[in-house]
Amino acid sequence: MHQPVARPLLAPLPGSAARPERPQLSFLQPVPRHMVHRAAIAEVFLTDAVRTGEHSFLVAAQWPRDHALYSPGSDGTSDPLLFMETIRQSLVYLAHAYYDVPLTHRFIGFGAEFEITDRDALRVGGEPLTTVLEAQWIWVNNRPPNRFGMRLEVVLTVGGRVCGRGALHVVAVDDKRYAMLRGRRVRPCGAGVPTPAPGLPHRAHPATVGRLRAKDSVLVRERADGPWQLLIDVAHPVLFDHPSDHVPLVVTLEGFRQLGHLLLHPGDTARDAGHALLGMELDCLAFGELDAPIELLVRELHPNTGSGRTRLTLDAVQSGKPVATCRTLWEAVDRSASGAGAQRGVVPSAA
Repeated sequence: MHQPVARPLLAPLPGSAARPERPQLSFLQPVPRHMVHRAAIAEVFLTDAVRTGEHSFLVAAQWPRDHALYSPGSDGTSDPLLFMETIRQSLVYLAHAYYDVPLTHRFIGFGAEFEITDRDALRVGGEPLTTVLEAQWIWVNNRPPNRFGMRLEVVLTVGGRVCGRGALHVVAVDDKRYAMLRGRRVRPCGAGVPTPAPGLPHRAHPATVGRLRAKDSVLVRERADGPWQLLIDVAHPVLFDHPSDHVPLVVTLEGFRQLGHLLLHPGDTARDAGHALLGMELDCLAFGELDAPIELLVRELHPNTGSGRTRLTLDAVQSGKPVATCRTLWEAVDRSASGAGAQRGVVPSAA
């Protein structure tokens, strides 16, 4: 598969400083679930979208105060992967609603990134968080009607306050081209996948990977000194919201996030200090298959004691071949502090 051009981790998005005038957006109800490729209404975060230019949009979303998987951090801020899921839903919705990409086309991720630049703006309060994405649509190697190539670049705001940015690059293809890309590996969605996989007795405790429920831990390994593997649980109601014939993007991101949390909080059960995830940059290199182990390996770990930030690069490898690479950025935070006392997650634009 195509590999995106290398760029600095979470580099500035072009044109992100110039924000359009805001027309009225509605937060009253979610958009139709099929328009964001979700089976469960509860997993739809988008509520509205309006066009502000030829290829620019404002997208409204409501983030829950709590969520089965995307629970708030111990510092009281929204789960950053809510942002990535909102970007994904935004791209899919705009593709169908504004660019006539057929609902039957299959979406394939090539790359994704996000950064949180102001964590305090995402602090959970007494009501669900209403967020707005200022989005720019970019065609990439577009060959309609059978193949659409697209990239969505966004700036995240809460109450007009900029607090993050991100992007997603995908292609959408018809069934014939999808079958060609999948080759002989294509199989019925979810077929033949053990849940959890037998022979992998040790599942990471949810507290060690930053999760609240045992079913949300996606890291397993055969022995204490062995590599961590991605648990592919096709029965998980959020990670596998609907059947898939390959490992979804959200599962890979969750695996990388959990391994990062585990590495940066070894054996730590205290709740007064830790690291917050500020950003991720993912390159998708191949389909992750459902019926073979996927190992998550550490390529680089660079802590900066002066800034309190750590850059961690992880690889997902299946049958000896790379599936994805993820560069993550974490910041040391004081969990015992609240409000203005907590450190803010301001991310430099370059490494």
